[in-house]
Amino acid sequence: MNRCILFLILILQLKLGYAQEYGKSLFNEDWKFHKGEFSNAQNESINDSGWRAVNLPHDFSIEGPFSKEWASGTGYLPGGIGWYRKSFNLEKPDPAIKTFIYFDGVYKNSEVWINGHYLGKRPNGYISFQYELSAYLKKGKNTIAVKVDHSKFADSRWYPGSGIYRNVYLIKKNLVYIPTWGVSFCTPQVSEKNAIAQIGVSLANSSASNASLRVEANLISGNKTLASTSKSVSISASSNQDLKFSLPVNHPKLWTPENHDLYTLNVRVLKDGKLIDEYKKQVGFRNIRFDANDGFFLNGKNMKLKGVCVHHDAGALGAAVPEEVWLRRLMKLKEVGCNAIRMSHYPHQDYMYDLCDQLGFLVMDEAFDEWEEGKNKWIEGWNVGKPGRDGYHENFKEWAERDLRDMVLRTRNHPSIIMWSIGNEIDYPNDPYTHEVLSTGRNPQIYGKGYQPGNPPASRLAEISKRLVEIVKQVDTTRPVTAALAGVVMSNTTSYPQNLDIVGYNYQEYRYEEDHKTYPGRIIYGSENGKNAEAWRAVDTSKNVFGQFLWTGFDFMGEARIWPVRSSGAGLLDLAGFPKTDFYARQALWLDKPMAFLTVSKITEGSEERSWRNNKPSWNWEKGDKIRVNCITNANKAELFLNGKSLGVKTKSDNIRGLFWELSYEPGELMVKSLEKTGKAAASFSLKTSSEPSHIGVTVDKRQLIASKKGVAHVEIQIQDKEGNAIFEADNEVDVQVEGPAVLLGLESGDLASHEDYKSNKRKVYNGKLLAYVQSTGRPGDIKIKISSVALKSVFLTLKSGR
Repeated sequence: MNRCILFLILILQLKLGYAQEYGKSLFNEDWKFHKGEFSNAQNESINDSGWRAVNLPHDFSIEGPFSKEWASGTGYLPGGIGWYRKSFNLEKPDPAIKTFIYFDGVYKNSEVWINGHYLGKRPNGYISFQYELSAYLKKGKNTIAVKVDHSKFADSRWYPGSGIYRNVYLIKKNLVYIPTWGVSFCTPQVSEKNAIAQIGVSLANSSASNASLRVEANLISGNKTLASTSKSVSISASSNQDLKFSLPVNHPKLWTPENHDLYTLNVRVLKDGKLIDEYKKQVGFRNIRFDANDGFFLNGKNMKLKGVCVHHDAGALGAAVPEEVWLRRLMKLKEVGCNAIRMSHYPHQDYMYDLCDQLGFLVMDEAFDEWEEGKNKWIEGWNVGKPGRDGYHENFKEWAERDLRDMVLRTRNHPSIIMWSIGNEIDYPNDPYTHEVLSTGRNPQIYGKGYQPGNPPASRLAEISKRLVEIVKQVDTTRPVTAALAGVVMSNTTSYPQNLDIVGYNYQEYRYEEDHKTYPGRIIYGSENGKNAEAWRAVDTSKNVFGQFLWTGFDFMGEARIWPVRSSGAGLLDLAGFPKTDFYARQALWLDKPMAFLTVSKITEGSEERSWRNNKPSWNWEKGDKIRVNCITNANKAELFLNGKSLGVKTKSDNIRGLFWELSYEPGELMVKSLEKTGKAAASFSLKTSSEPSHIGVTVDKRQLIASKKGVAHVEIQIQDKEGNAIFEADNEVDVQVEGPAVLLGLESGDLASHEDYKSNKRKVYNGKLLAYVQSTGRPGDIKIKISSVALKSVFLTLKSGR
């Protein structure tokens, strides 16, 4: 499996990049940054020579420091104000060229100037936007200035980051062109024999004369054009025009999580036979259908969604995460059996959707975590003390419809996206909406006690959701609109659920069958779920409930308990992307391929609870300790061995996920073999007693970095004994030095309570491990890496940065 995964990563590495649009290029290099207010920083003439040089994406909050004075919800990291400036030279502005600057996301309240001219403001930090620069460009030096205002630092229930933390692009177009997000693609008819692609193309003519054009639409597989059509059109001066194309395709390769075949959609605009604009995008043929009684169908085949929720950060990197980091993370989710991703609770980085297309993940794209009223933002710890109320609701009335429309326009051509979510837990009882029903019945998620007459009424949920659904449908009618409901009991008193095409239930598995009987036309699924086996069983044994989304795929910054913990430990994998025990427990539920894993705990007085979550995958204890061994496996039987001696075969009962043995500790090797029905070993796993730390074990996922794409290498570091055994208990501090055309982006251990500086080249291992992110600077050459720790032999690596 690991070889296949590494091969797939290598292939995808070559595909990494960004949507190829005519005249579009990355604009990330050579910016300057200043933290804090700076008088008249938008003006061309100010002296920014003392500002720090940075390349984008850049997250200034992750630079810290961690402090109890900040908010637990946002990871005890600071917000603040930041200024960015970038200067570039033009020999002479061309009046026949339109120039735009496109931001994939700036958190938040961004304001942008060009040469001192104000271009606009965008409050939402997760939404992509652009401004035209053409009218203000001049010969010689031109300066872009961006102000970011995240001074209300406790404005989120998770870590949002701060700054220009996603890609920026410069777009140059002719006067007749395809506007950004001006091409749509959908597949209303799909079968293995034939399919029809519908393509919409918007054209803009900003010139002073009419334009006669020829517009071509092509579907390409590899180097072969499979279908093509064209239209001739005349577009008046200073006007827009929309075109529609239908392309039949015989025997299309269908996009699925297993076979994620993609085509290239190529739209060309020609004037007098000359190409003046072009759009290229990977697209896929697939058909989706949701049924209240039978669940979800992809290309006519019934299937269950095995999903996880993800936030956009990656520990040490904050919210400024290179594409290859998320490639590695998504491949880890493939290993666990995951086939669906919920982009919680906002639009994510542009490349995430490309990766989901290429890897075969089904996606729920989500717009909001709050609407017109603010939610609790915890400052002293989750559900501790007095919460704050800052947040997006302050801008909802003015910006929500535009933000939602732009989200759908931006990502509507991705085959991976199968539903649009207009909100997460907007109906969380008493946070803020309320209803008399909260004083009765069963409400598993509720803030406060019963009905709160001073809070806004639940009836507003129906009114607002109706309008938001209408906005989505104006842009895309090919996918259902959903929302993740936390207060189903309360929402059922309104038309909020009925306004949705499909209804997500957060942590309310007990209502699935009850509500299916009460509302037989309602399509129900688990939009957010705990990781217990019972939550999955409620999906797996139900014909009508089509899937679940676990909270979460990865540990994430913020939503922290009280200090010193500053991150959430809800993930299947930790902040570094290392698997946790929950990862293997989920494999046991979701994978068909045989697997086995061991965790161990010491039996003490009062420790009769047979929980595996707080156990350790370690065989280092005191001789004679009473030990409980838990085997996590998808087999029904397993046999345990200690130093080659069988300790017996255990069989699962209906109410126990794993298999347990109790024994007295002896050093050596503990091994388990899961057994097929025939008694033949299906999978095995072992733990070995380790001795004192001897050396540093290192593995790296690639030795060759693609310089032009600023490739990233993941260097996994593990403290080992002289026999090469991992030492789970090790906490050595490790120093990483990088020389040559690369930088150390960060070190991540996965420790949720560590307050070490994320910008340092030193960090303690956690559970014996550490991850180093090394990124090419874009130049070719040898990259020298030295990894050292006191009393251990240093390790030297050489990587290549090249084409």
